[in-house]
Amino acid sequence: MEGIMVSVATGAMNSLLDKLTMLLGKEFRLHNGVKRDIAFLKDELSCINALLEKLANMEVLDLQMKVWRKQVREMAYDIEDCIDDYMRRPDRQRSSGVIGFFRVYVQKVKELVGRHGVAQQIKELKDRIVEVKHRRKRYKLDSEVDRGTNNVLSIDPRLPALYVESSDLVGIDIPRDQLINMLDDGEPSLKVISIAGLGGLGKTTLANEAYKKISWLFDCKAFVSVSQKPDVKKILQIILSQVKNQDCTNTETGDENQLINSLRGFLKNKRYFIVIDDIWNTQAWKTIKCALIENTCGSRILVTTRIVTIAKSCCSPHHATVNELRPLNEADSISLFYKRIFGSEDLCPSNLKDVATEIIKKCGGLPLAIITMASLMTTKLDSREEWVSVCNSIGLGLQNYRVEEIERILSLSYNDLPYHLKTCLLYLSMYPEDYKVDMFQLVRRWIAEGFVKVESGRSLVDEGKSYFNELINRSLIQPVSIGLDGQATACRVHDMILDLIVSKAVEENFITPIGDPMQTLVSQEKVRRLSIDYRAPEAVMSRSSLIFSHARSLSVFGYSEKMLSISNFQALRVLDLESSVKLQNCYLQNIGDLFQLRYLRIAASSITRLPEQIGELQYLETLDLRRTWIRKLPASIVKLRRLIFLLVNGLQLPEGVRNLQFLEELSGVSMYNECSKDSLQELGSLTNLRTLRLTWHISDSRSDRAAYTDILASSLGKLVSSRLRFLCIVRWPGSADIPLDSWSSPPHLLRELYVPGCCFQRIPEWMTSMANLYRLSIRVKQVTQEILHILGALPALLDLELRSEAADEPMEMLSFCNSQFRCMKIFRLYGPIMGLMFEDGAIPELEALSIEIRACQVQSAFAGHPDLGIHHLTSLRDLNVWINCGGAILQEVEVLEVAISDAVNLISNHPKLYFHRDNQEEMVKDDTIMPCN
Repeated sequence: MEGIMVSVATGAMNSLLDKLTMLLGKEFRLHNGVKRDIAFLKDELSCINALLEKLANMEVLDLQMKVWRKQVREMAYDIEDCIDDYMRRPDRQRSSGVIGFFRVYVQKVKELVGRHGVAQQIKELKDRIVEVKHRRKRYKLDSEVDRGTNNVLSIDPRLPALYVESSDLVGIDIPRDQLINMLDDGEPSLKVISIAGLGGLGKTTLANEAYKKISWLFDCKAFVSVSQKPDVKKILQIILSQVKNQDCTNTETGDENQLINSLRGFLKNKRYFIVIDDIWNTQAWKTIKCALIENTCGSRILVTTRIVTIAKSCCSPHHATVNELRPLNEADSISLFYKRIFGSEDLCPSNLKDVATEIIKKCGGLPLAIITMASLMTTKLDSREEWVSVCNSIGLGLQNYRVEEIERILSLSYNDLPYHLKTCLLYLSMYPEDYKVDMFQLVRRWIAEGFVKVESGRSLVDEGKSYFNELINRSLIQPVSIGLDGQATACRVHDMILDLIVSKAVEENFITPIGDPMQTLVSQEKVRRLSIDYRAPEAVMSRSSLIFSHARSLSVFGYSEKMLSISNFQALRVLDLESSVKLQNCYLQNIGDLFQLRYLRIAASSITRLPEQIGELQYLETLDLRRTWIRKLPASIVKLRRLIFLLVNGLQLPEGVRNLQFLEELSGVSMYNECSKDSLQELGSLTNLRTLRLTWHISDSRSDRAAYTDILASSLGKLVSSRLRFLCIVRWPGSADIPLDSWSSPPHLLRELYVPGCCFQRIPEWMTSMANLYRLSIRVKQVTQEILHILGALPALLDLELRSEAADEPMEMLSFCNSQFRCMKIFRLYGPIMGLMFEDGAIPELEALSIEIRACQVQSAFAGHPDLGIHHLTSLRDLNVWINCGGAILQEVEVLEVAISDAVNLISNHPKLYFHRDNQEEMVKDDTIMPCN
């Protein structure tokens, strides 16, 4: 893909060339001599850039060429920084200063071209390739760098099976069952079990499979990752949140001792199951273990680690519970390799089988290596020669399980990437180990850095998603939380791949990570992108030899009293602050100096306000304040005319919002009683919006509520008839109802509509034409057969939440036939209904069902023998049944539960069944006759 603005291959060269072209335009009235110098720069740098793009496809460069390439890239960065500084000050003298500046750089380019003439370098490259012709087969020297990666890609359909479905994982059954037997052995005392083994052997996968299988047997559960530099306080908060099944990150404050005491108190009399994944040192384990109280309820702790001595320490003195994970055997390795590429061994072309056998052998039974190699080979299915070439490149293999050899295999997949994807992958080294990287945040950062170029008329976000999906397809990042639409919403980077990309990013002076005590940086270069991890108390912060003023990106994790001032970072495009409660508002006081800033994310609850200077950031595209305690935006926010993403947490819709015409996402705004009608009306002018999330607080008791609701409904109608794809409205209790059924134009592009607080008297006409809608949550006066008929005809609907409001309305028996909801996977039906019946073939793709049933009415409707037809839901995996016990006798409730249980037992894939009894205090005794209304 040509023309990417910034990349690891060409640095800022393309961006620089664009700016040189701009300087030659009429807007900048420069002297002819200056224009000639700029034109010379542009011409020479264009030639040099062409060579850089050729070098990007070469995997082996001699030292001289590496040094030359490095000089050129650094020079391009420096020239662009100077141009940015010049263009920022249009009022300064544009004569001697700019002439002197360009003459200096013209001379530098002449010297570079003189020492390393482009034509001569290309000739030397050709001569070297001829002399080492045999290496030409091993390394693909192709000047085409996009190689078909410009199409929007969906998630590889085989990936969910590899990461989620145990039936499709290879070699997992026996170790999983053995592990489950160890965990569920009936022993009442607390037991700690460890899984130990090399990175990439599948310790986390095995632990997760056991967790999914048996966690339902325990009163409470948690799965948490630790990593090399653990934030123990955060880990304890996560465990507490999961065992309580609620967010405790804000409610449970205090030091580690307080969190330990809270956990011990909560777990004291409960049977719990905790997985502690990836422990690297005994100190972290000792602290976490303090919180996991010993009891006689049959509780279990499962630990994974790469270090056997730590595994034994965790289980001490019961070393028999240490489970040392082994590589896959030959049969399972073969099965995994072929499953990943072809679906099965039988589908492998005969001319590739001998090469495949050799590749599998060299992977040494390591699942990570096998999956990575398989992902690489899927792009080379038509050429035996390429398979042989890759096989020969692997080297000595993994017989001794040396990490260097695994990295060599992973490097093959890295080298096979087009350079725009190499850039995006290396950028992930900005994040700490085991960090859950949000896909949308990552794509926005890529865009701000200039890594993404629009192709085929798509938006930058859609193009960035395509890059993200391609990295998943190549198994270079691991998908997290794959949604109903097949899109992963986040990813993690495997430790070994992270090691690889960090080393390459540092080598290329692309990323400079600071804070890892295991990593020594000897570079004395200008830092281009900086990631600082202050969280580890022993973090190494030696930075005396590094120059930060030219950094394009700064990520800060944690807090230090010696934090670098943002005033030192004049060239920043990206600023991401993920800190603790200690970060002060004054840290942002000079934010207006960051003239080039495109992306600003603040994740620090101690930040309570933004300075008015924020309005000076004229290039700002993303402002993410969701994890702050900012409750009011400064008035200058509406000056950010290039803002595309405004993400806040309960902030009032700003006055003058109509100025933000570039906005594509507006999330977290609230409409309180103080909200002006003008701002609501202005909302309708943001016709570029694709995503809108808002909270509605306008009170129903206001005399002018109708004016507010009509204006909002009108504004929303304009948005859904424009480009809106996602609409979420949270209506607070006591707020005025919004007449969404008044929309005149059908929202053809809307894909998600979440408005459970807005009650529809009937299904509006516009909803019947929503061909793209795949997620819907609405409230109606009463669920009727007619409503099911209308919604059941929506062709793309995957997720439906339907709430019935009126308990005093006449109710009818609901029937689901085989012609409705043909692709729906999740269905939640809440509210009073007489009963429901699923016919044979109904909702064939349904995987999760939640329903609310009134026991006495169902008993009456089925004449004492309830048969809901649940056994016809052949794809069902999870069933939640809320039984309203009001007016029913105990026997009616029990008969209903037995009938549903029997029906579920008839489904071949054995769905999980959960019963919840409501209003048990309103049950009647068996000898009491009470009519059921």
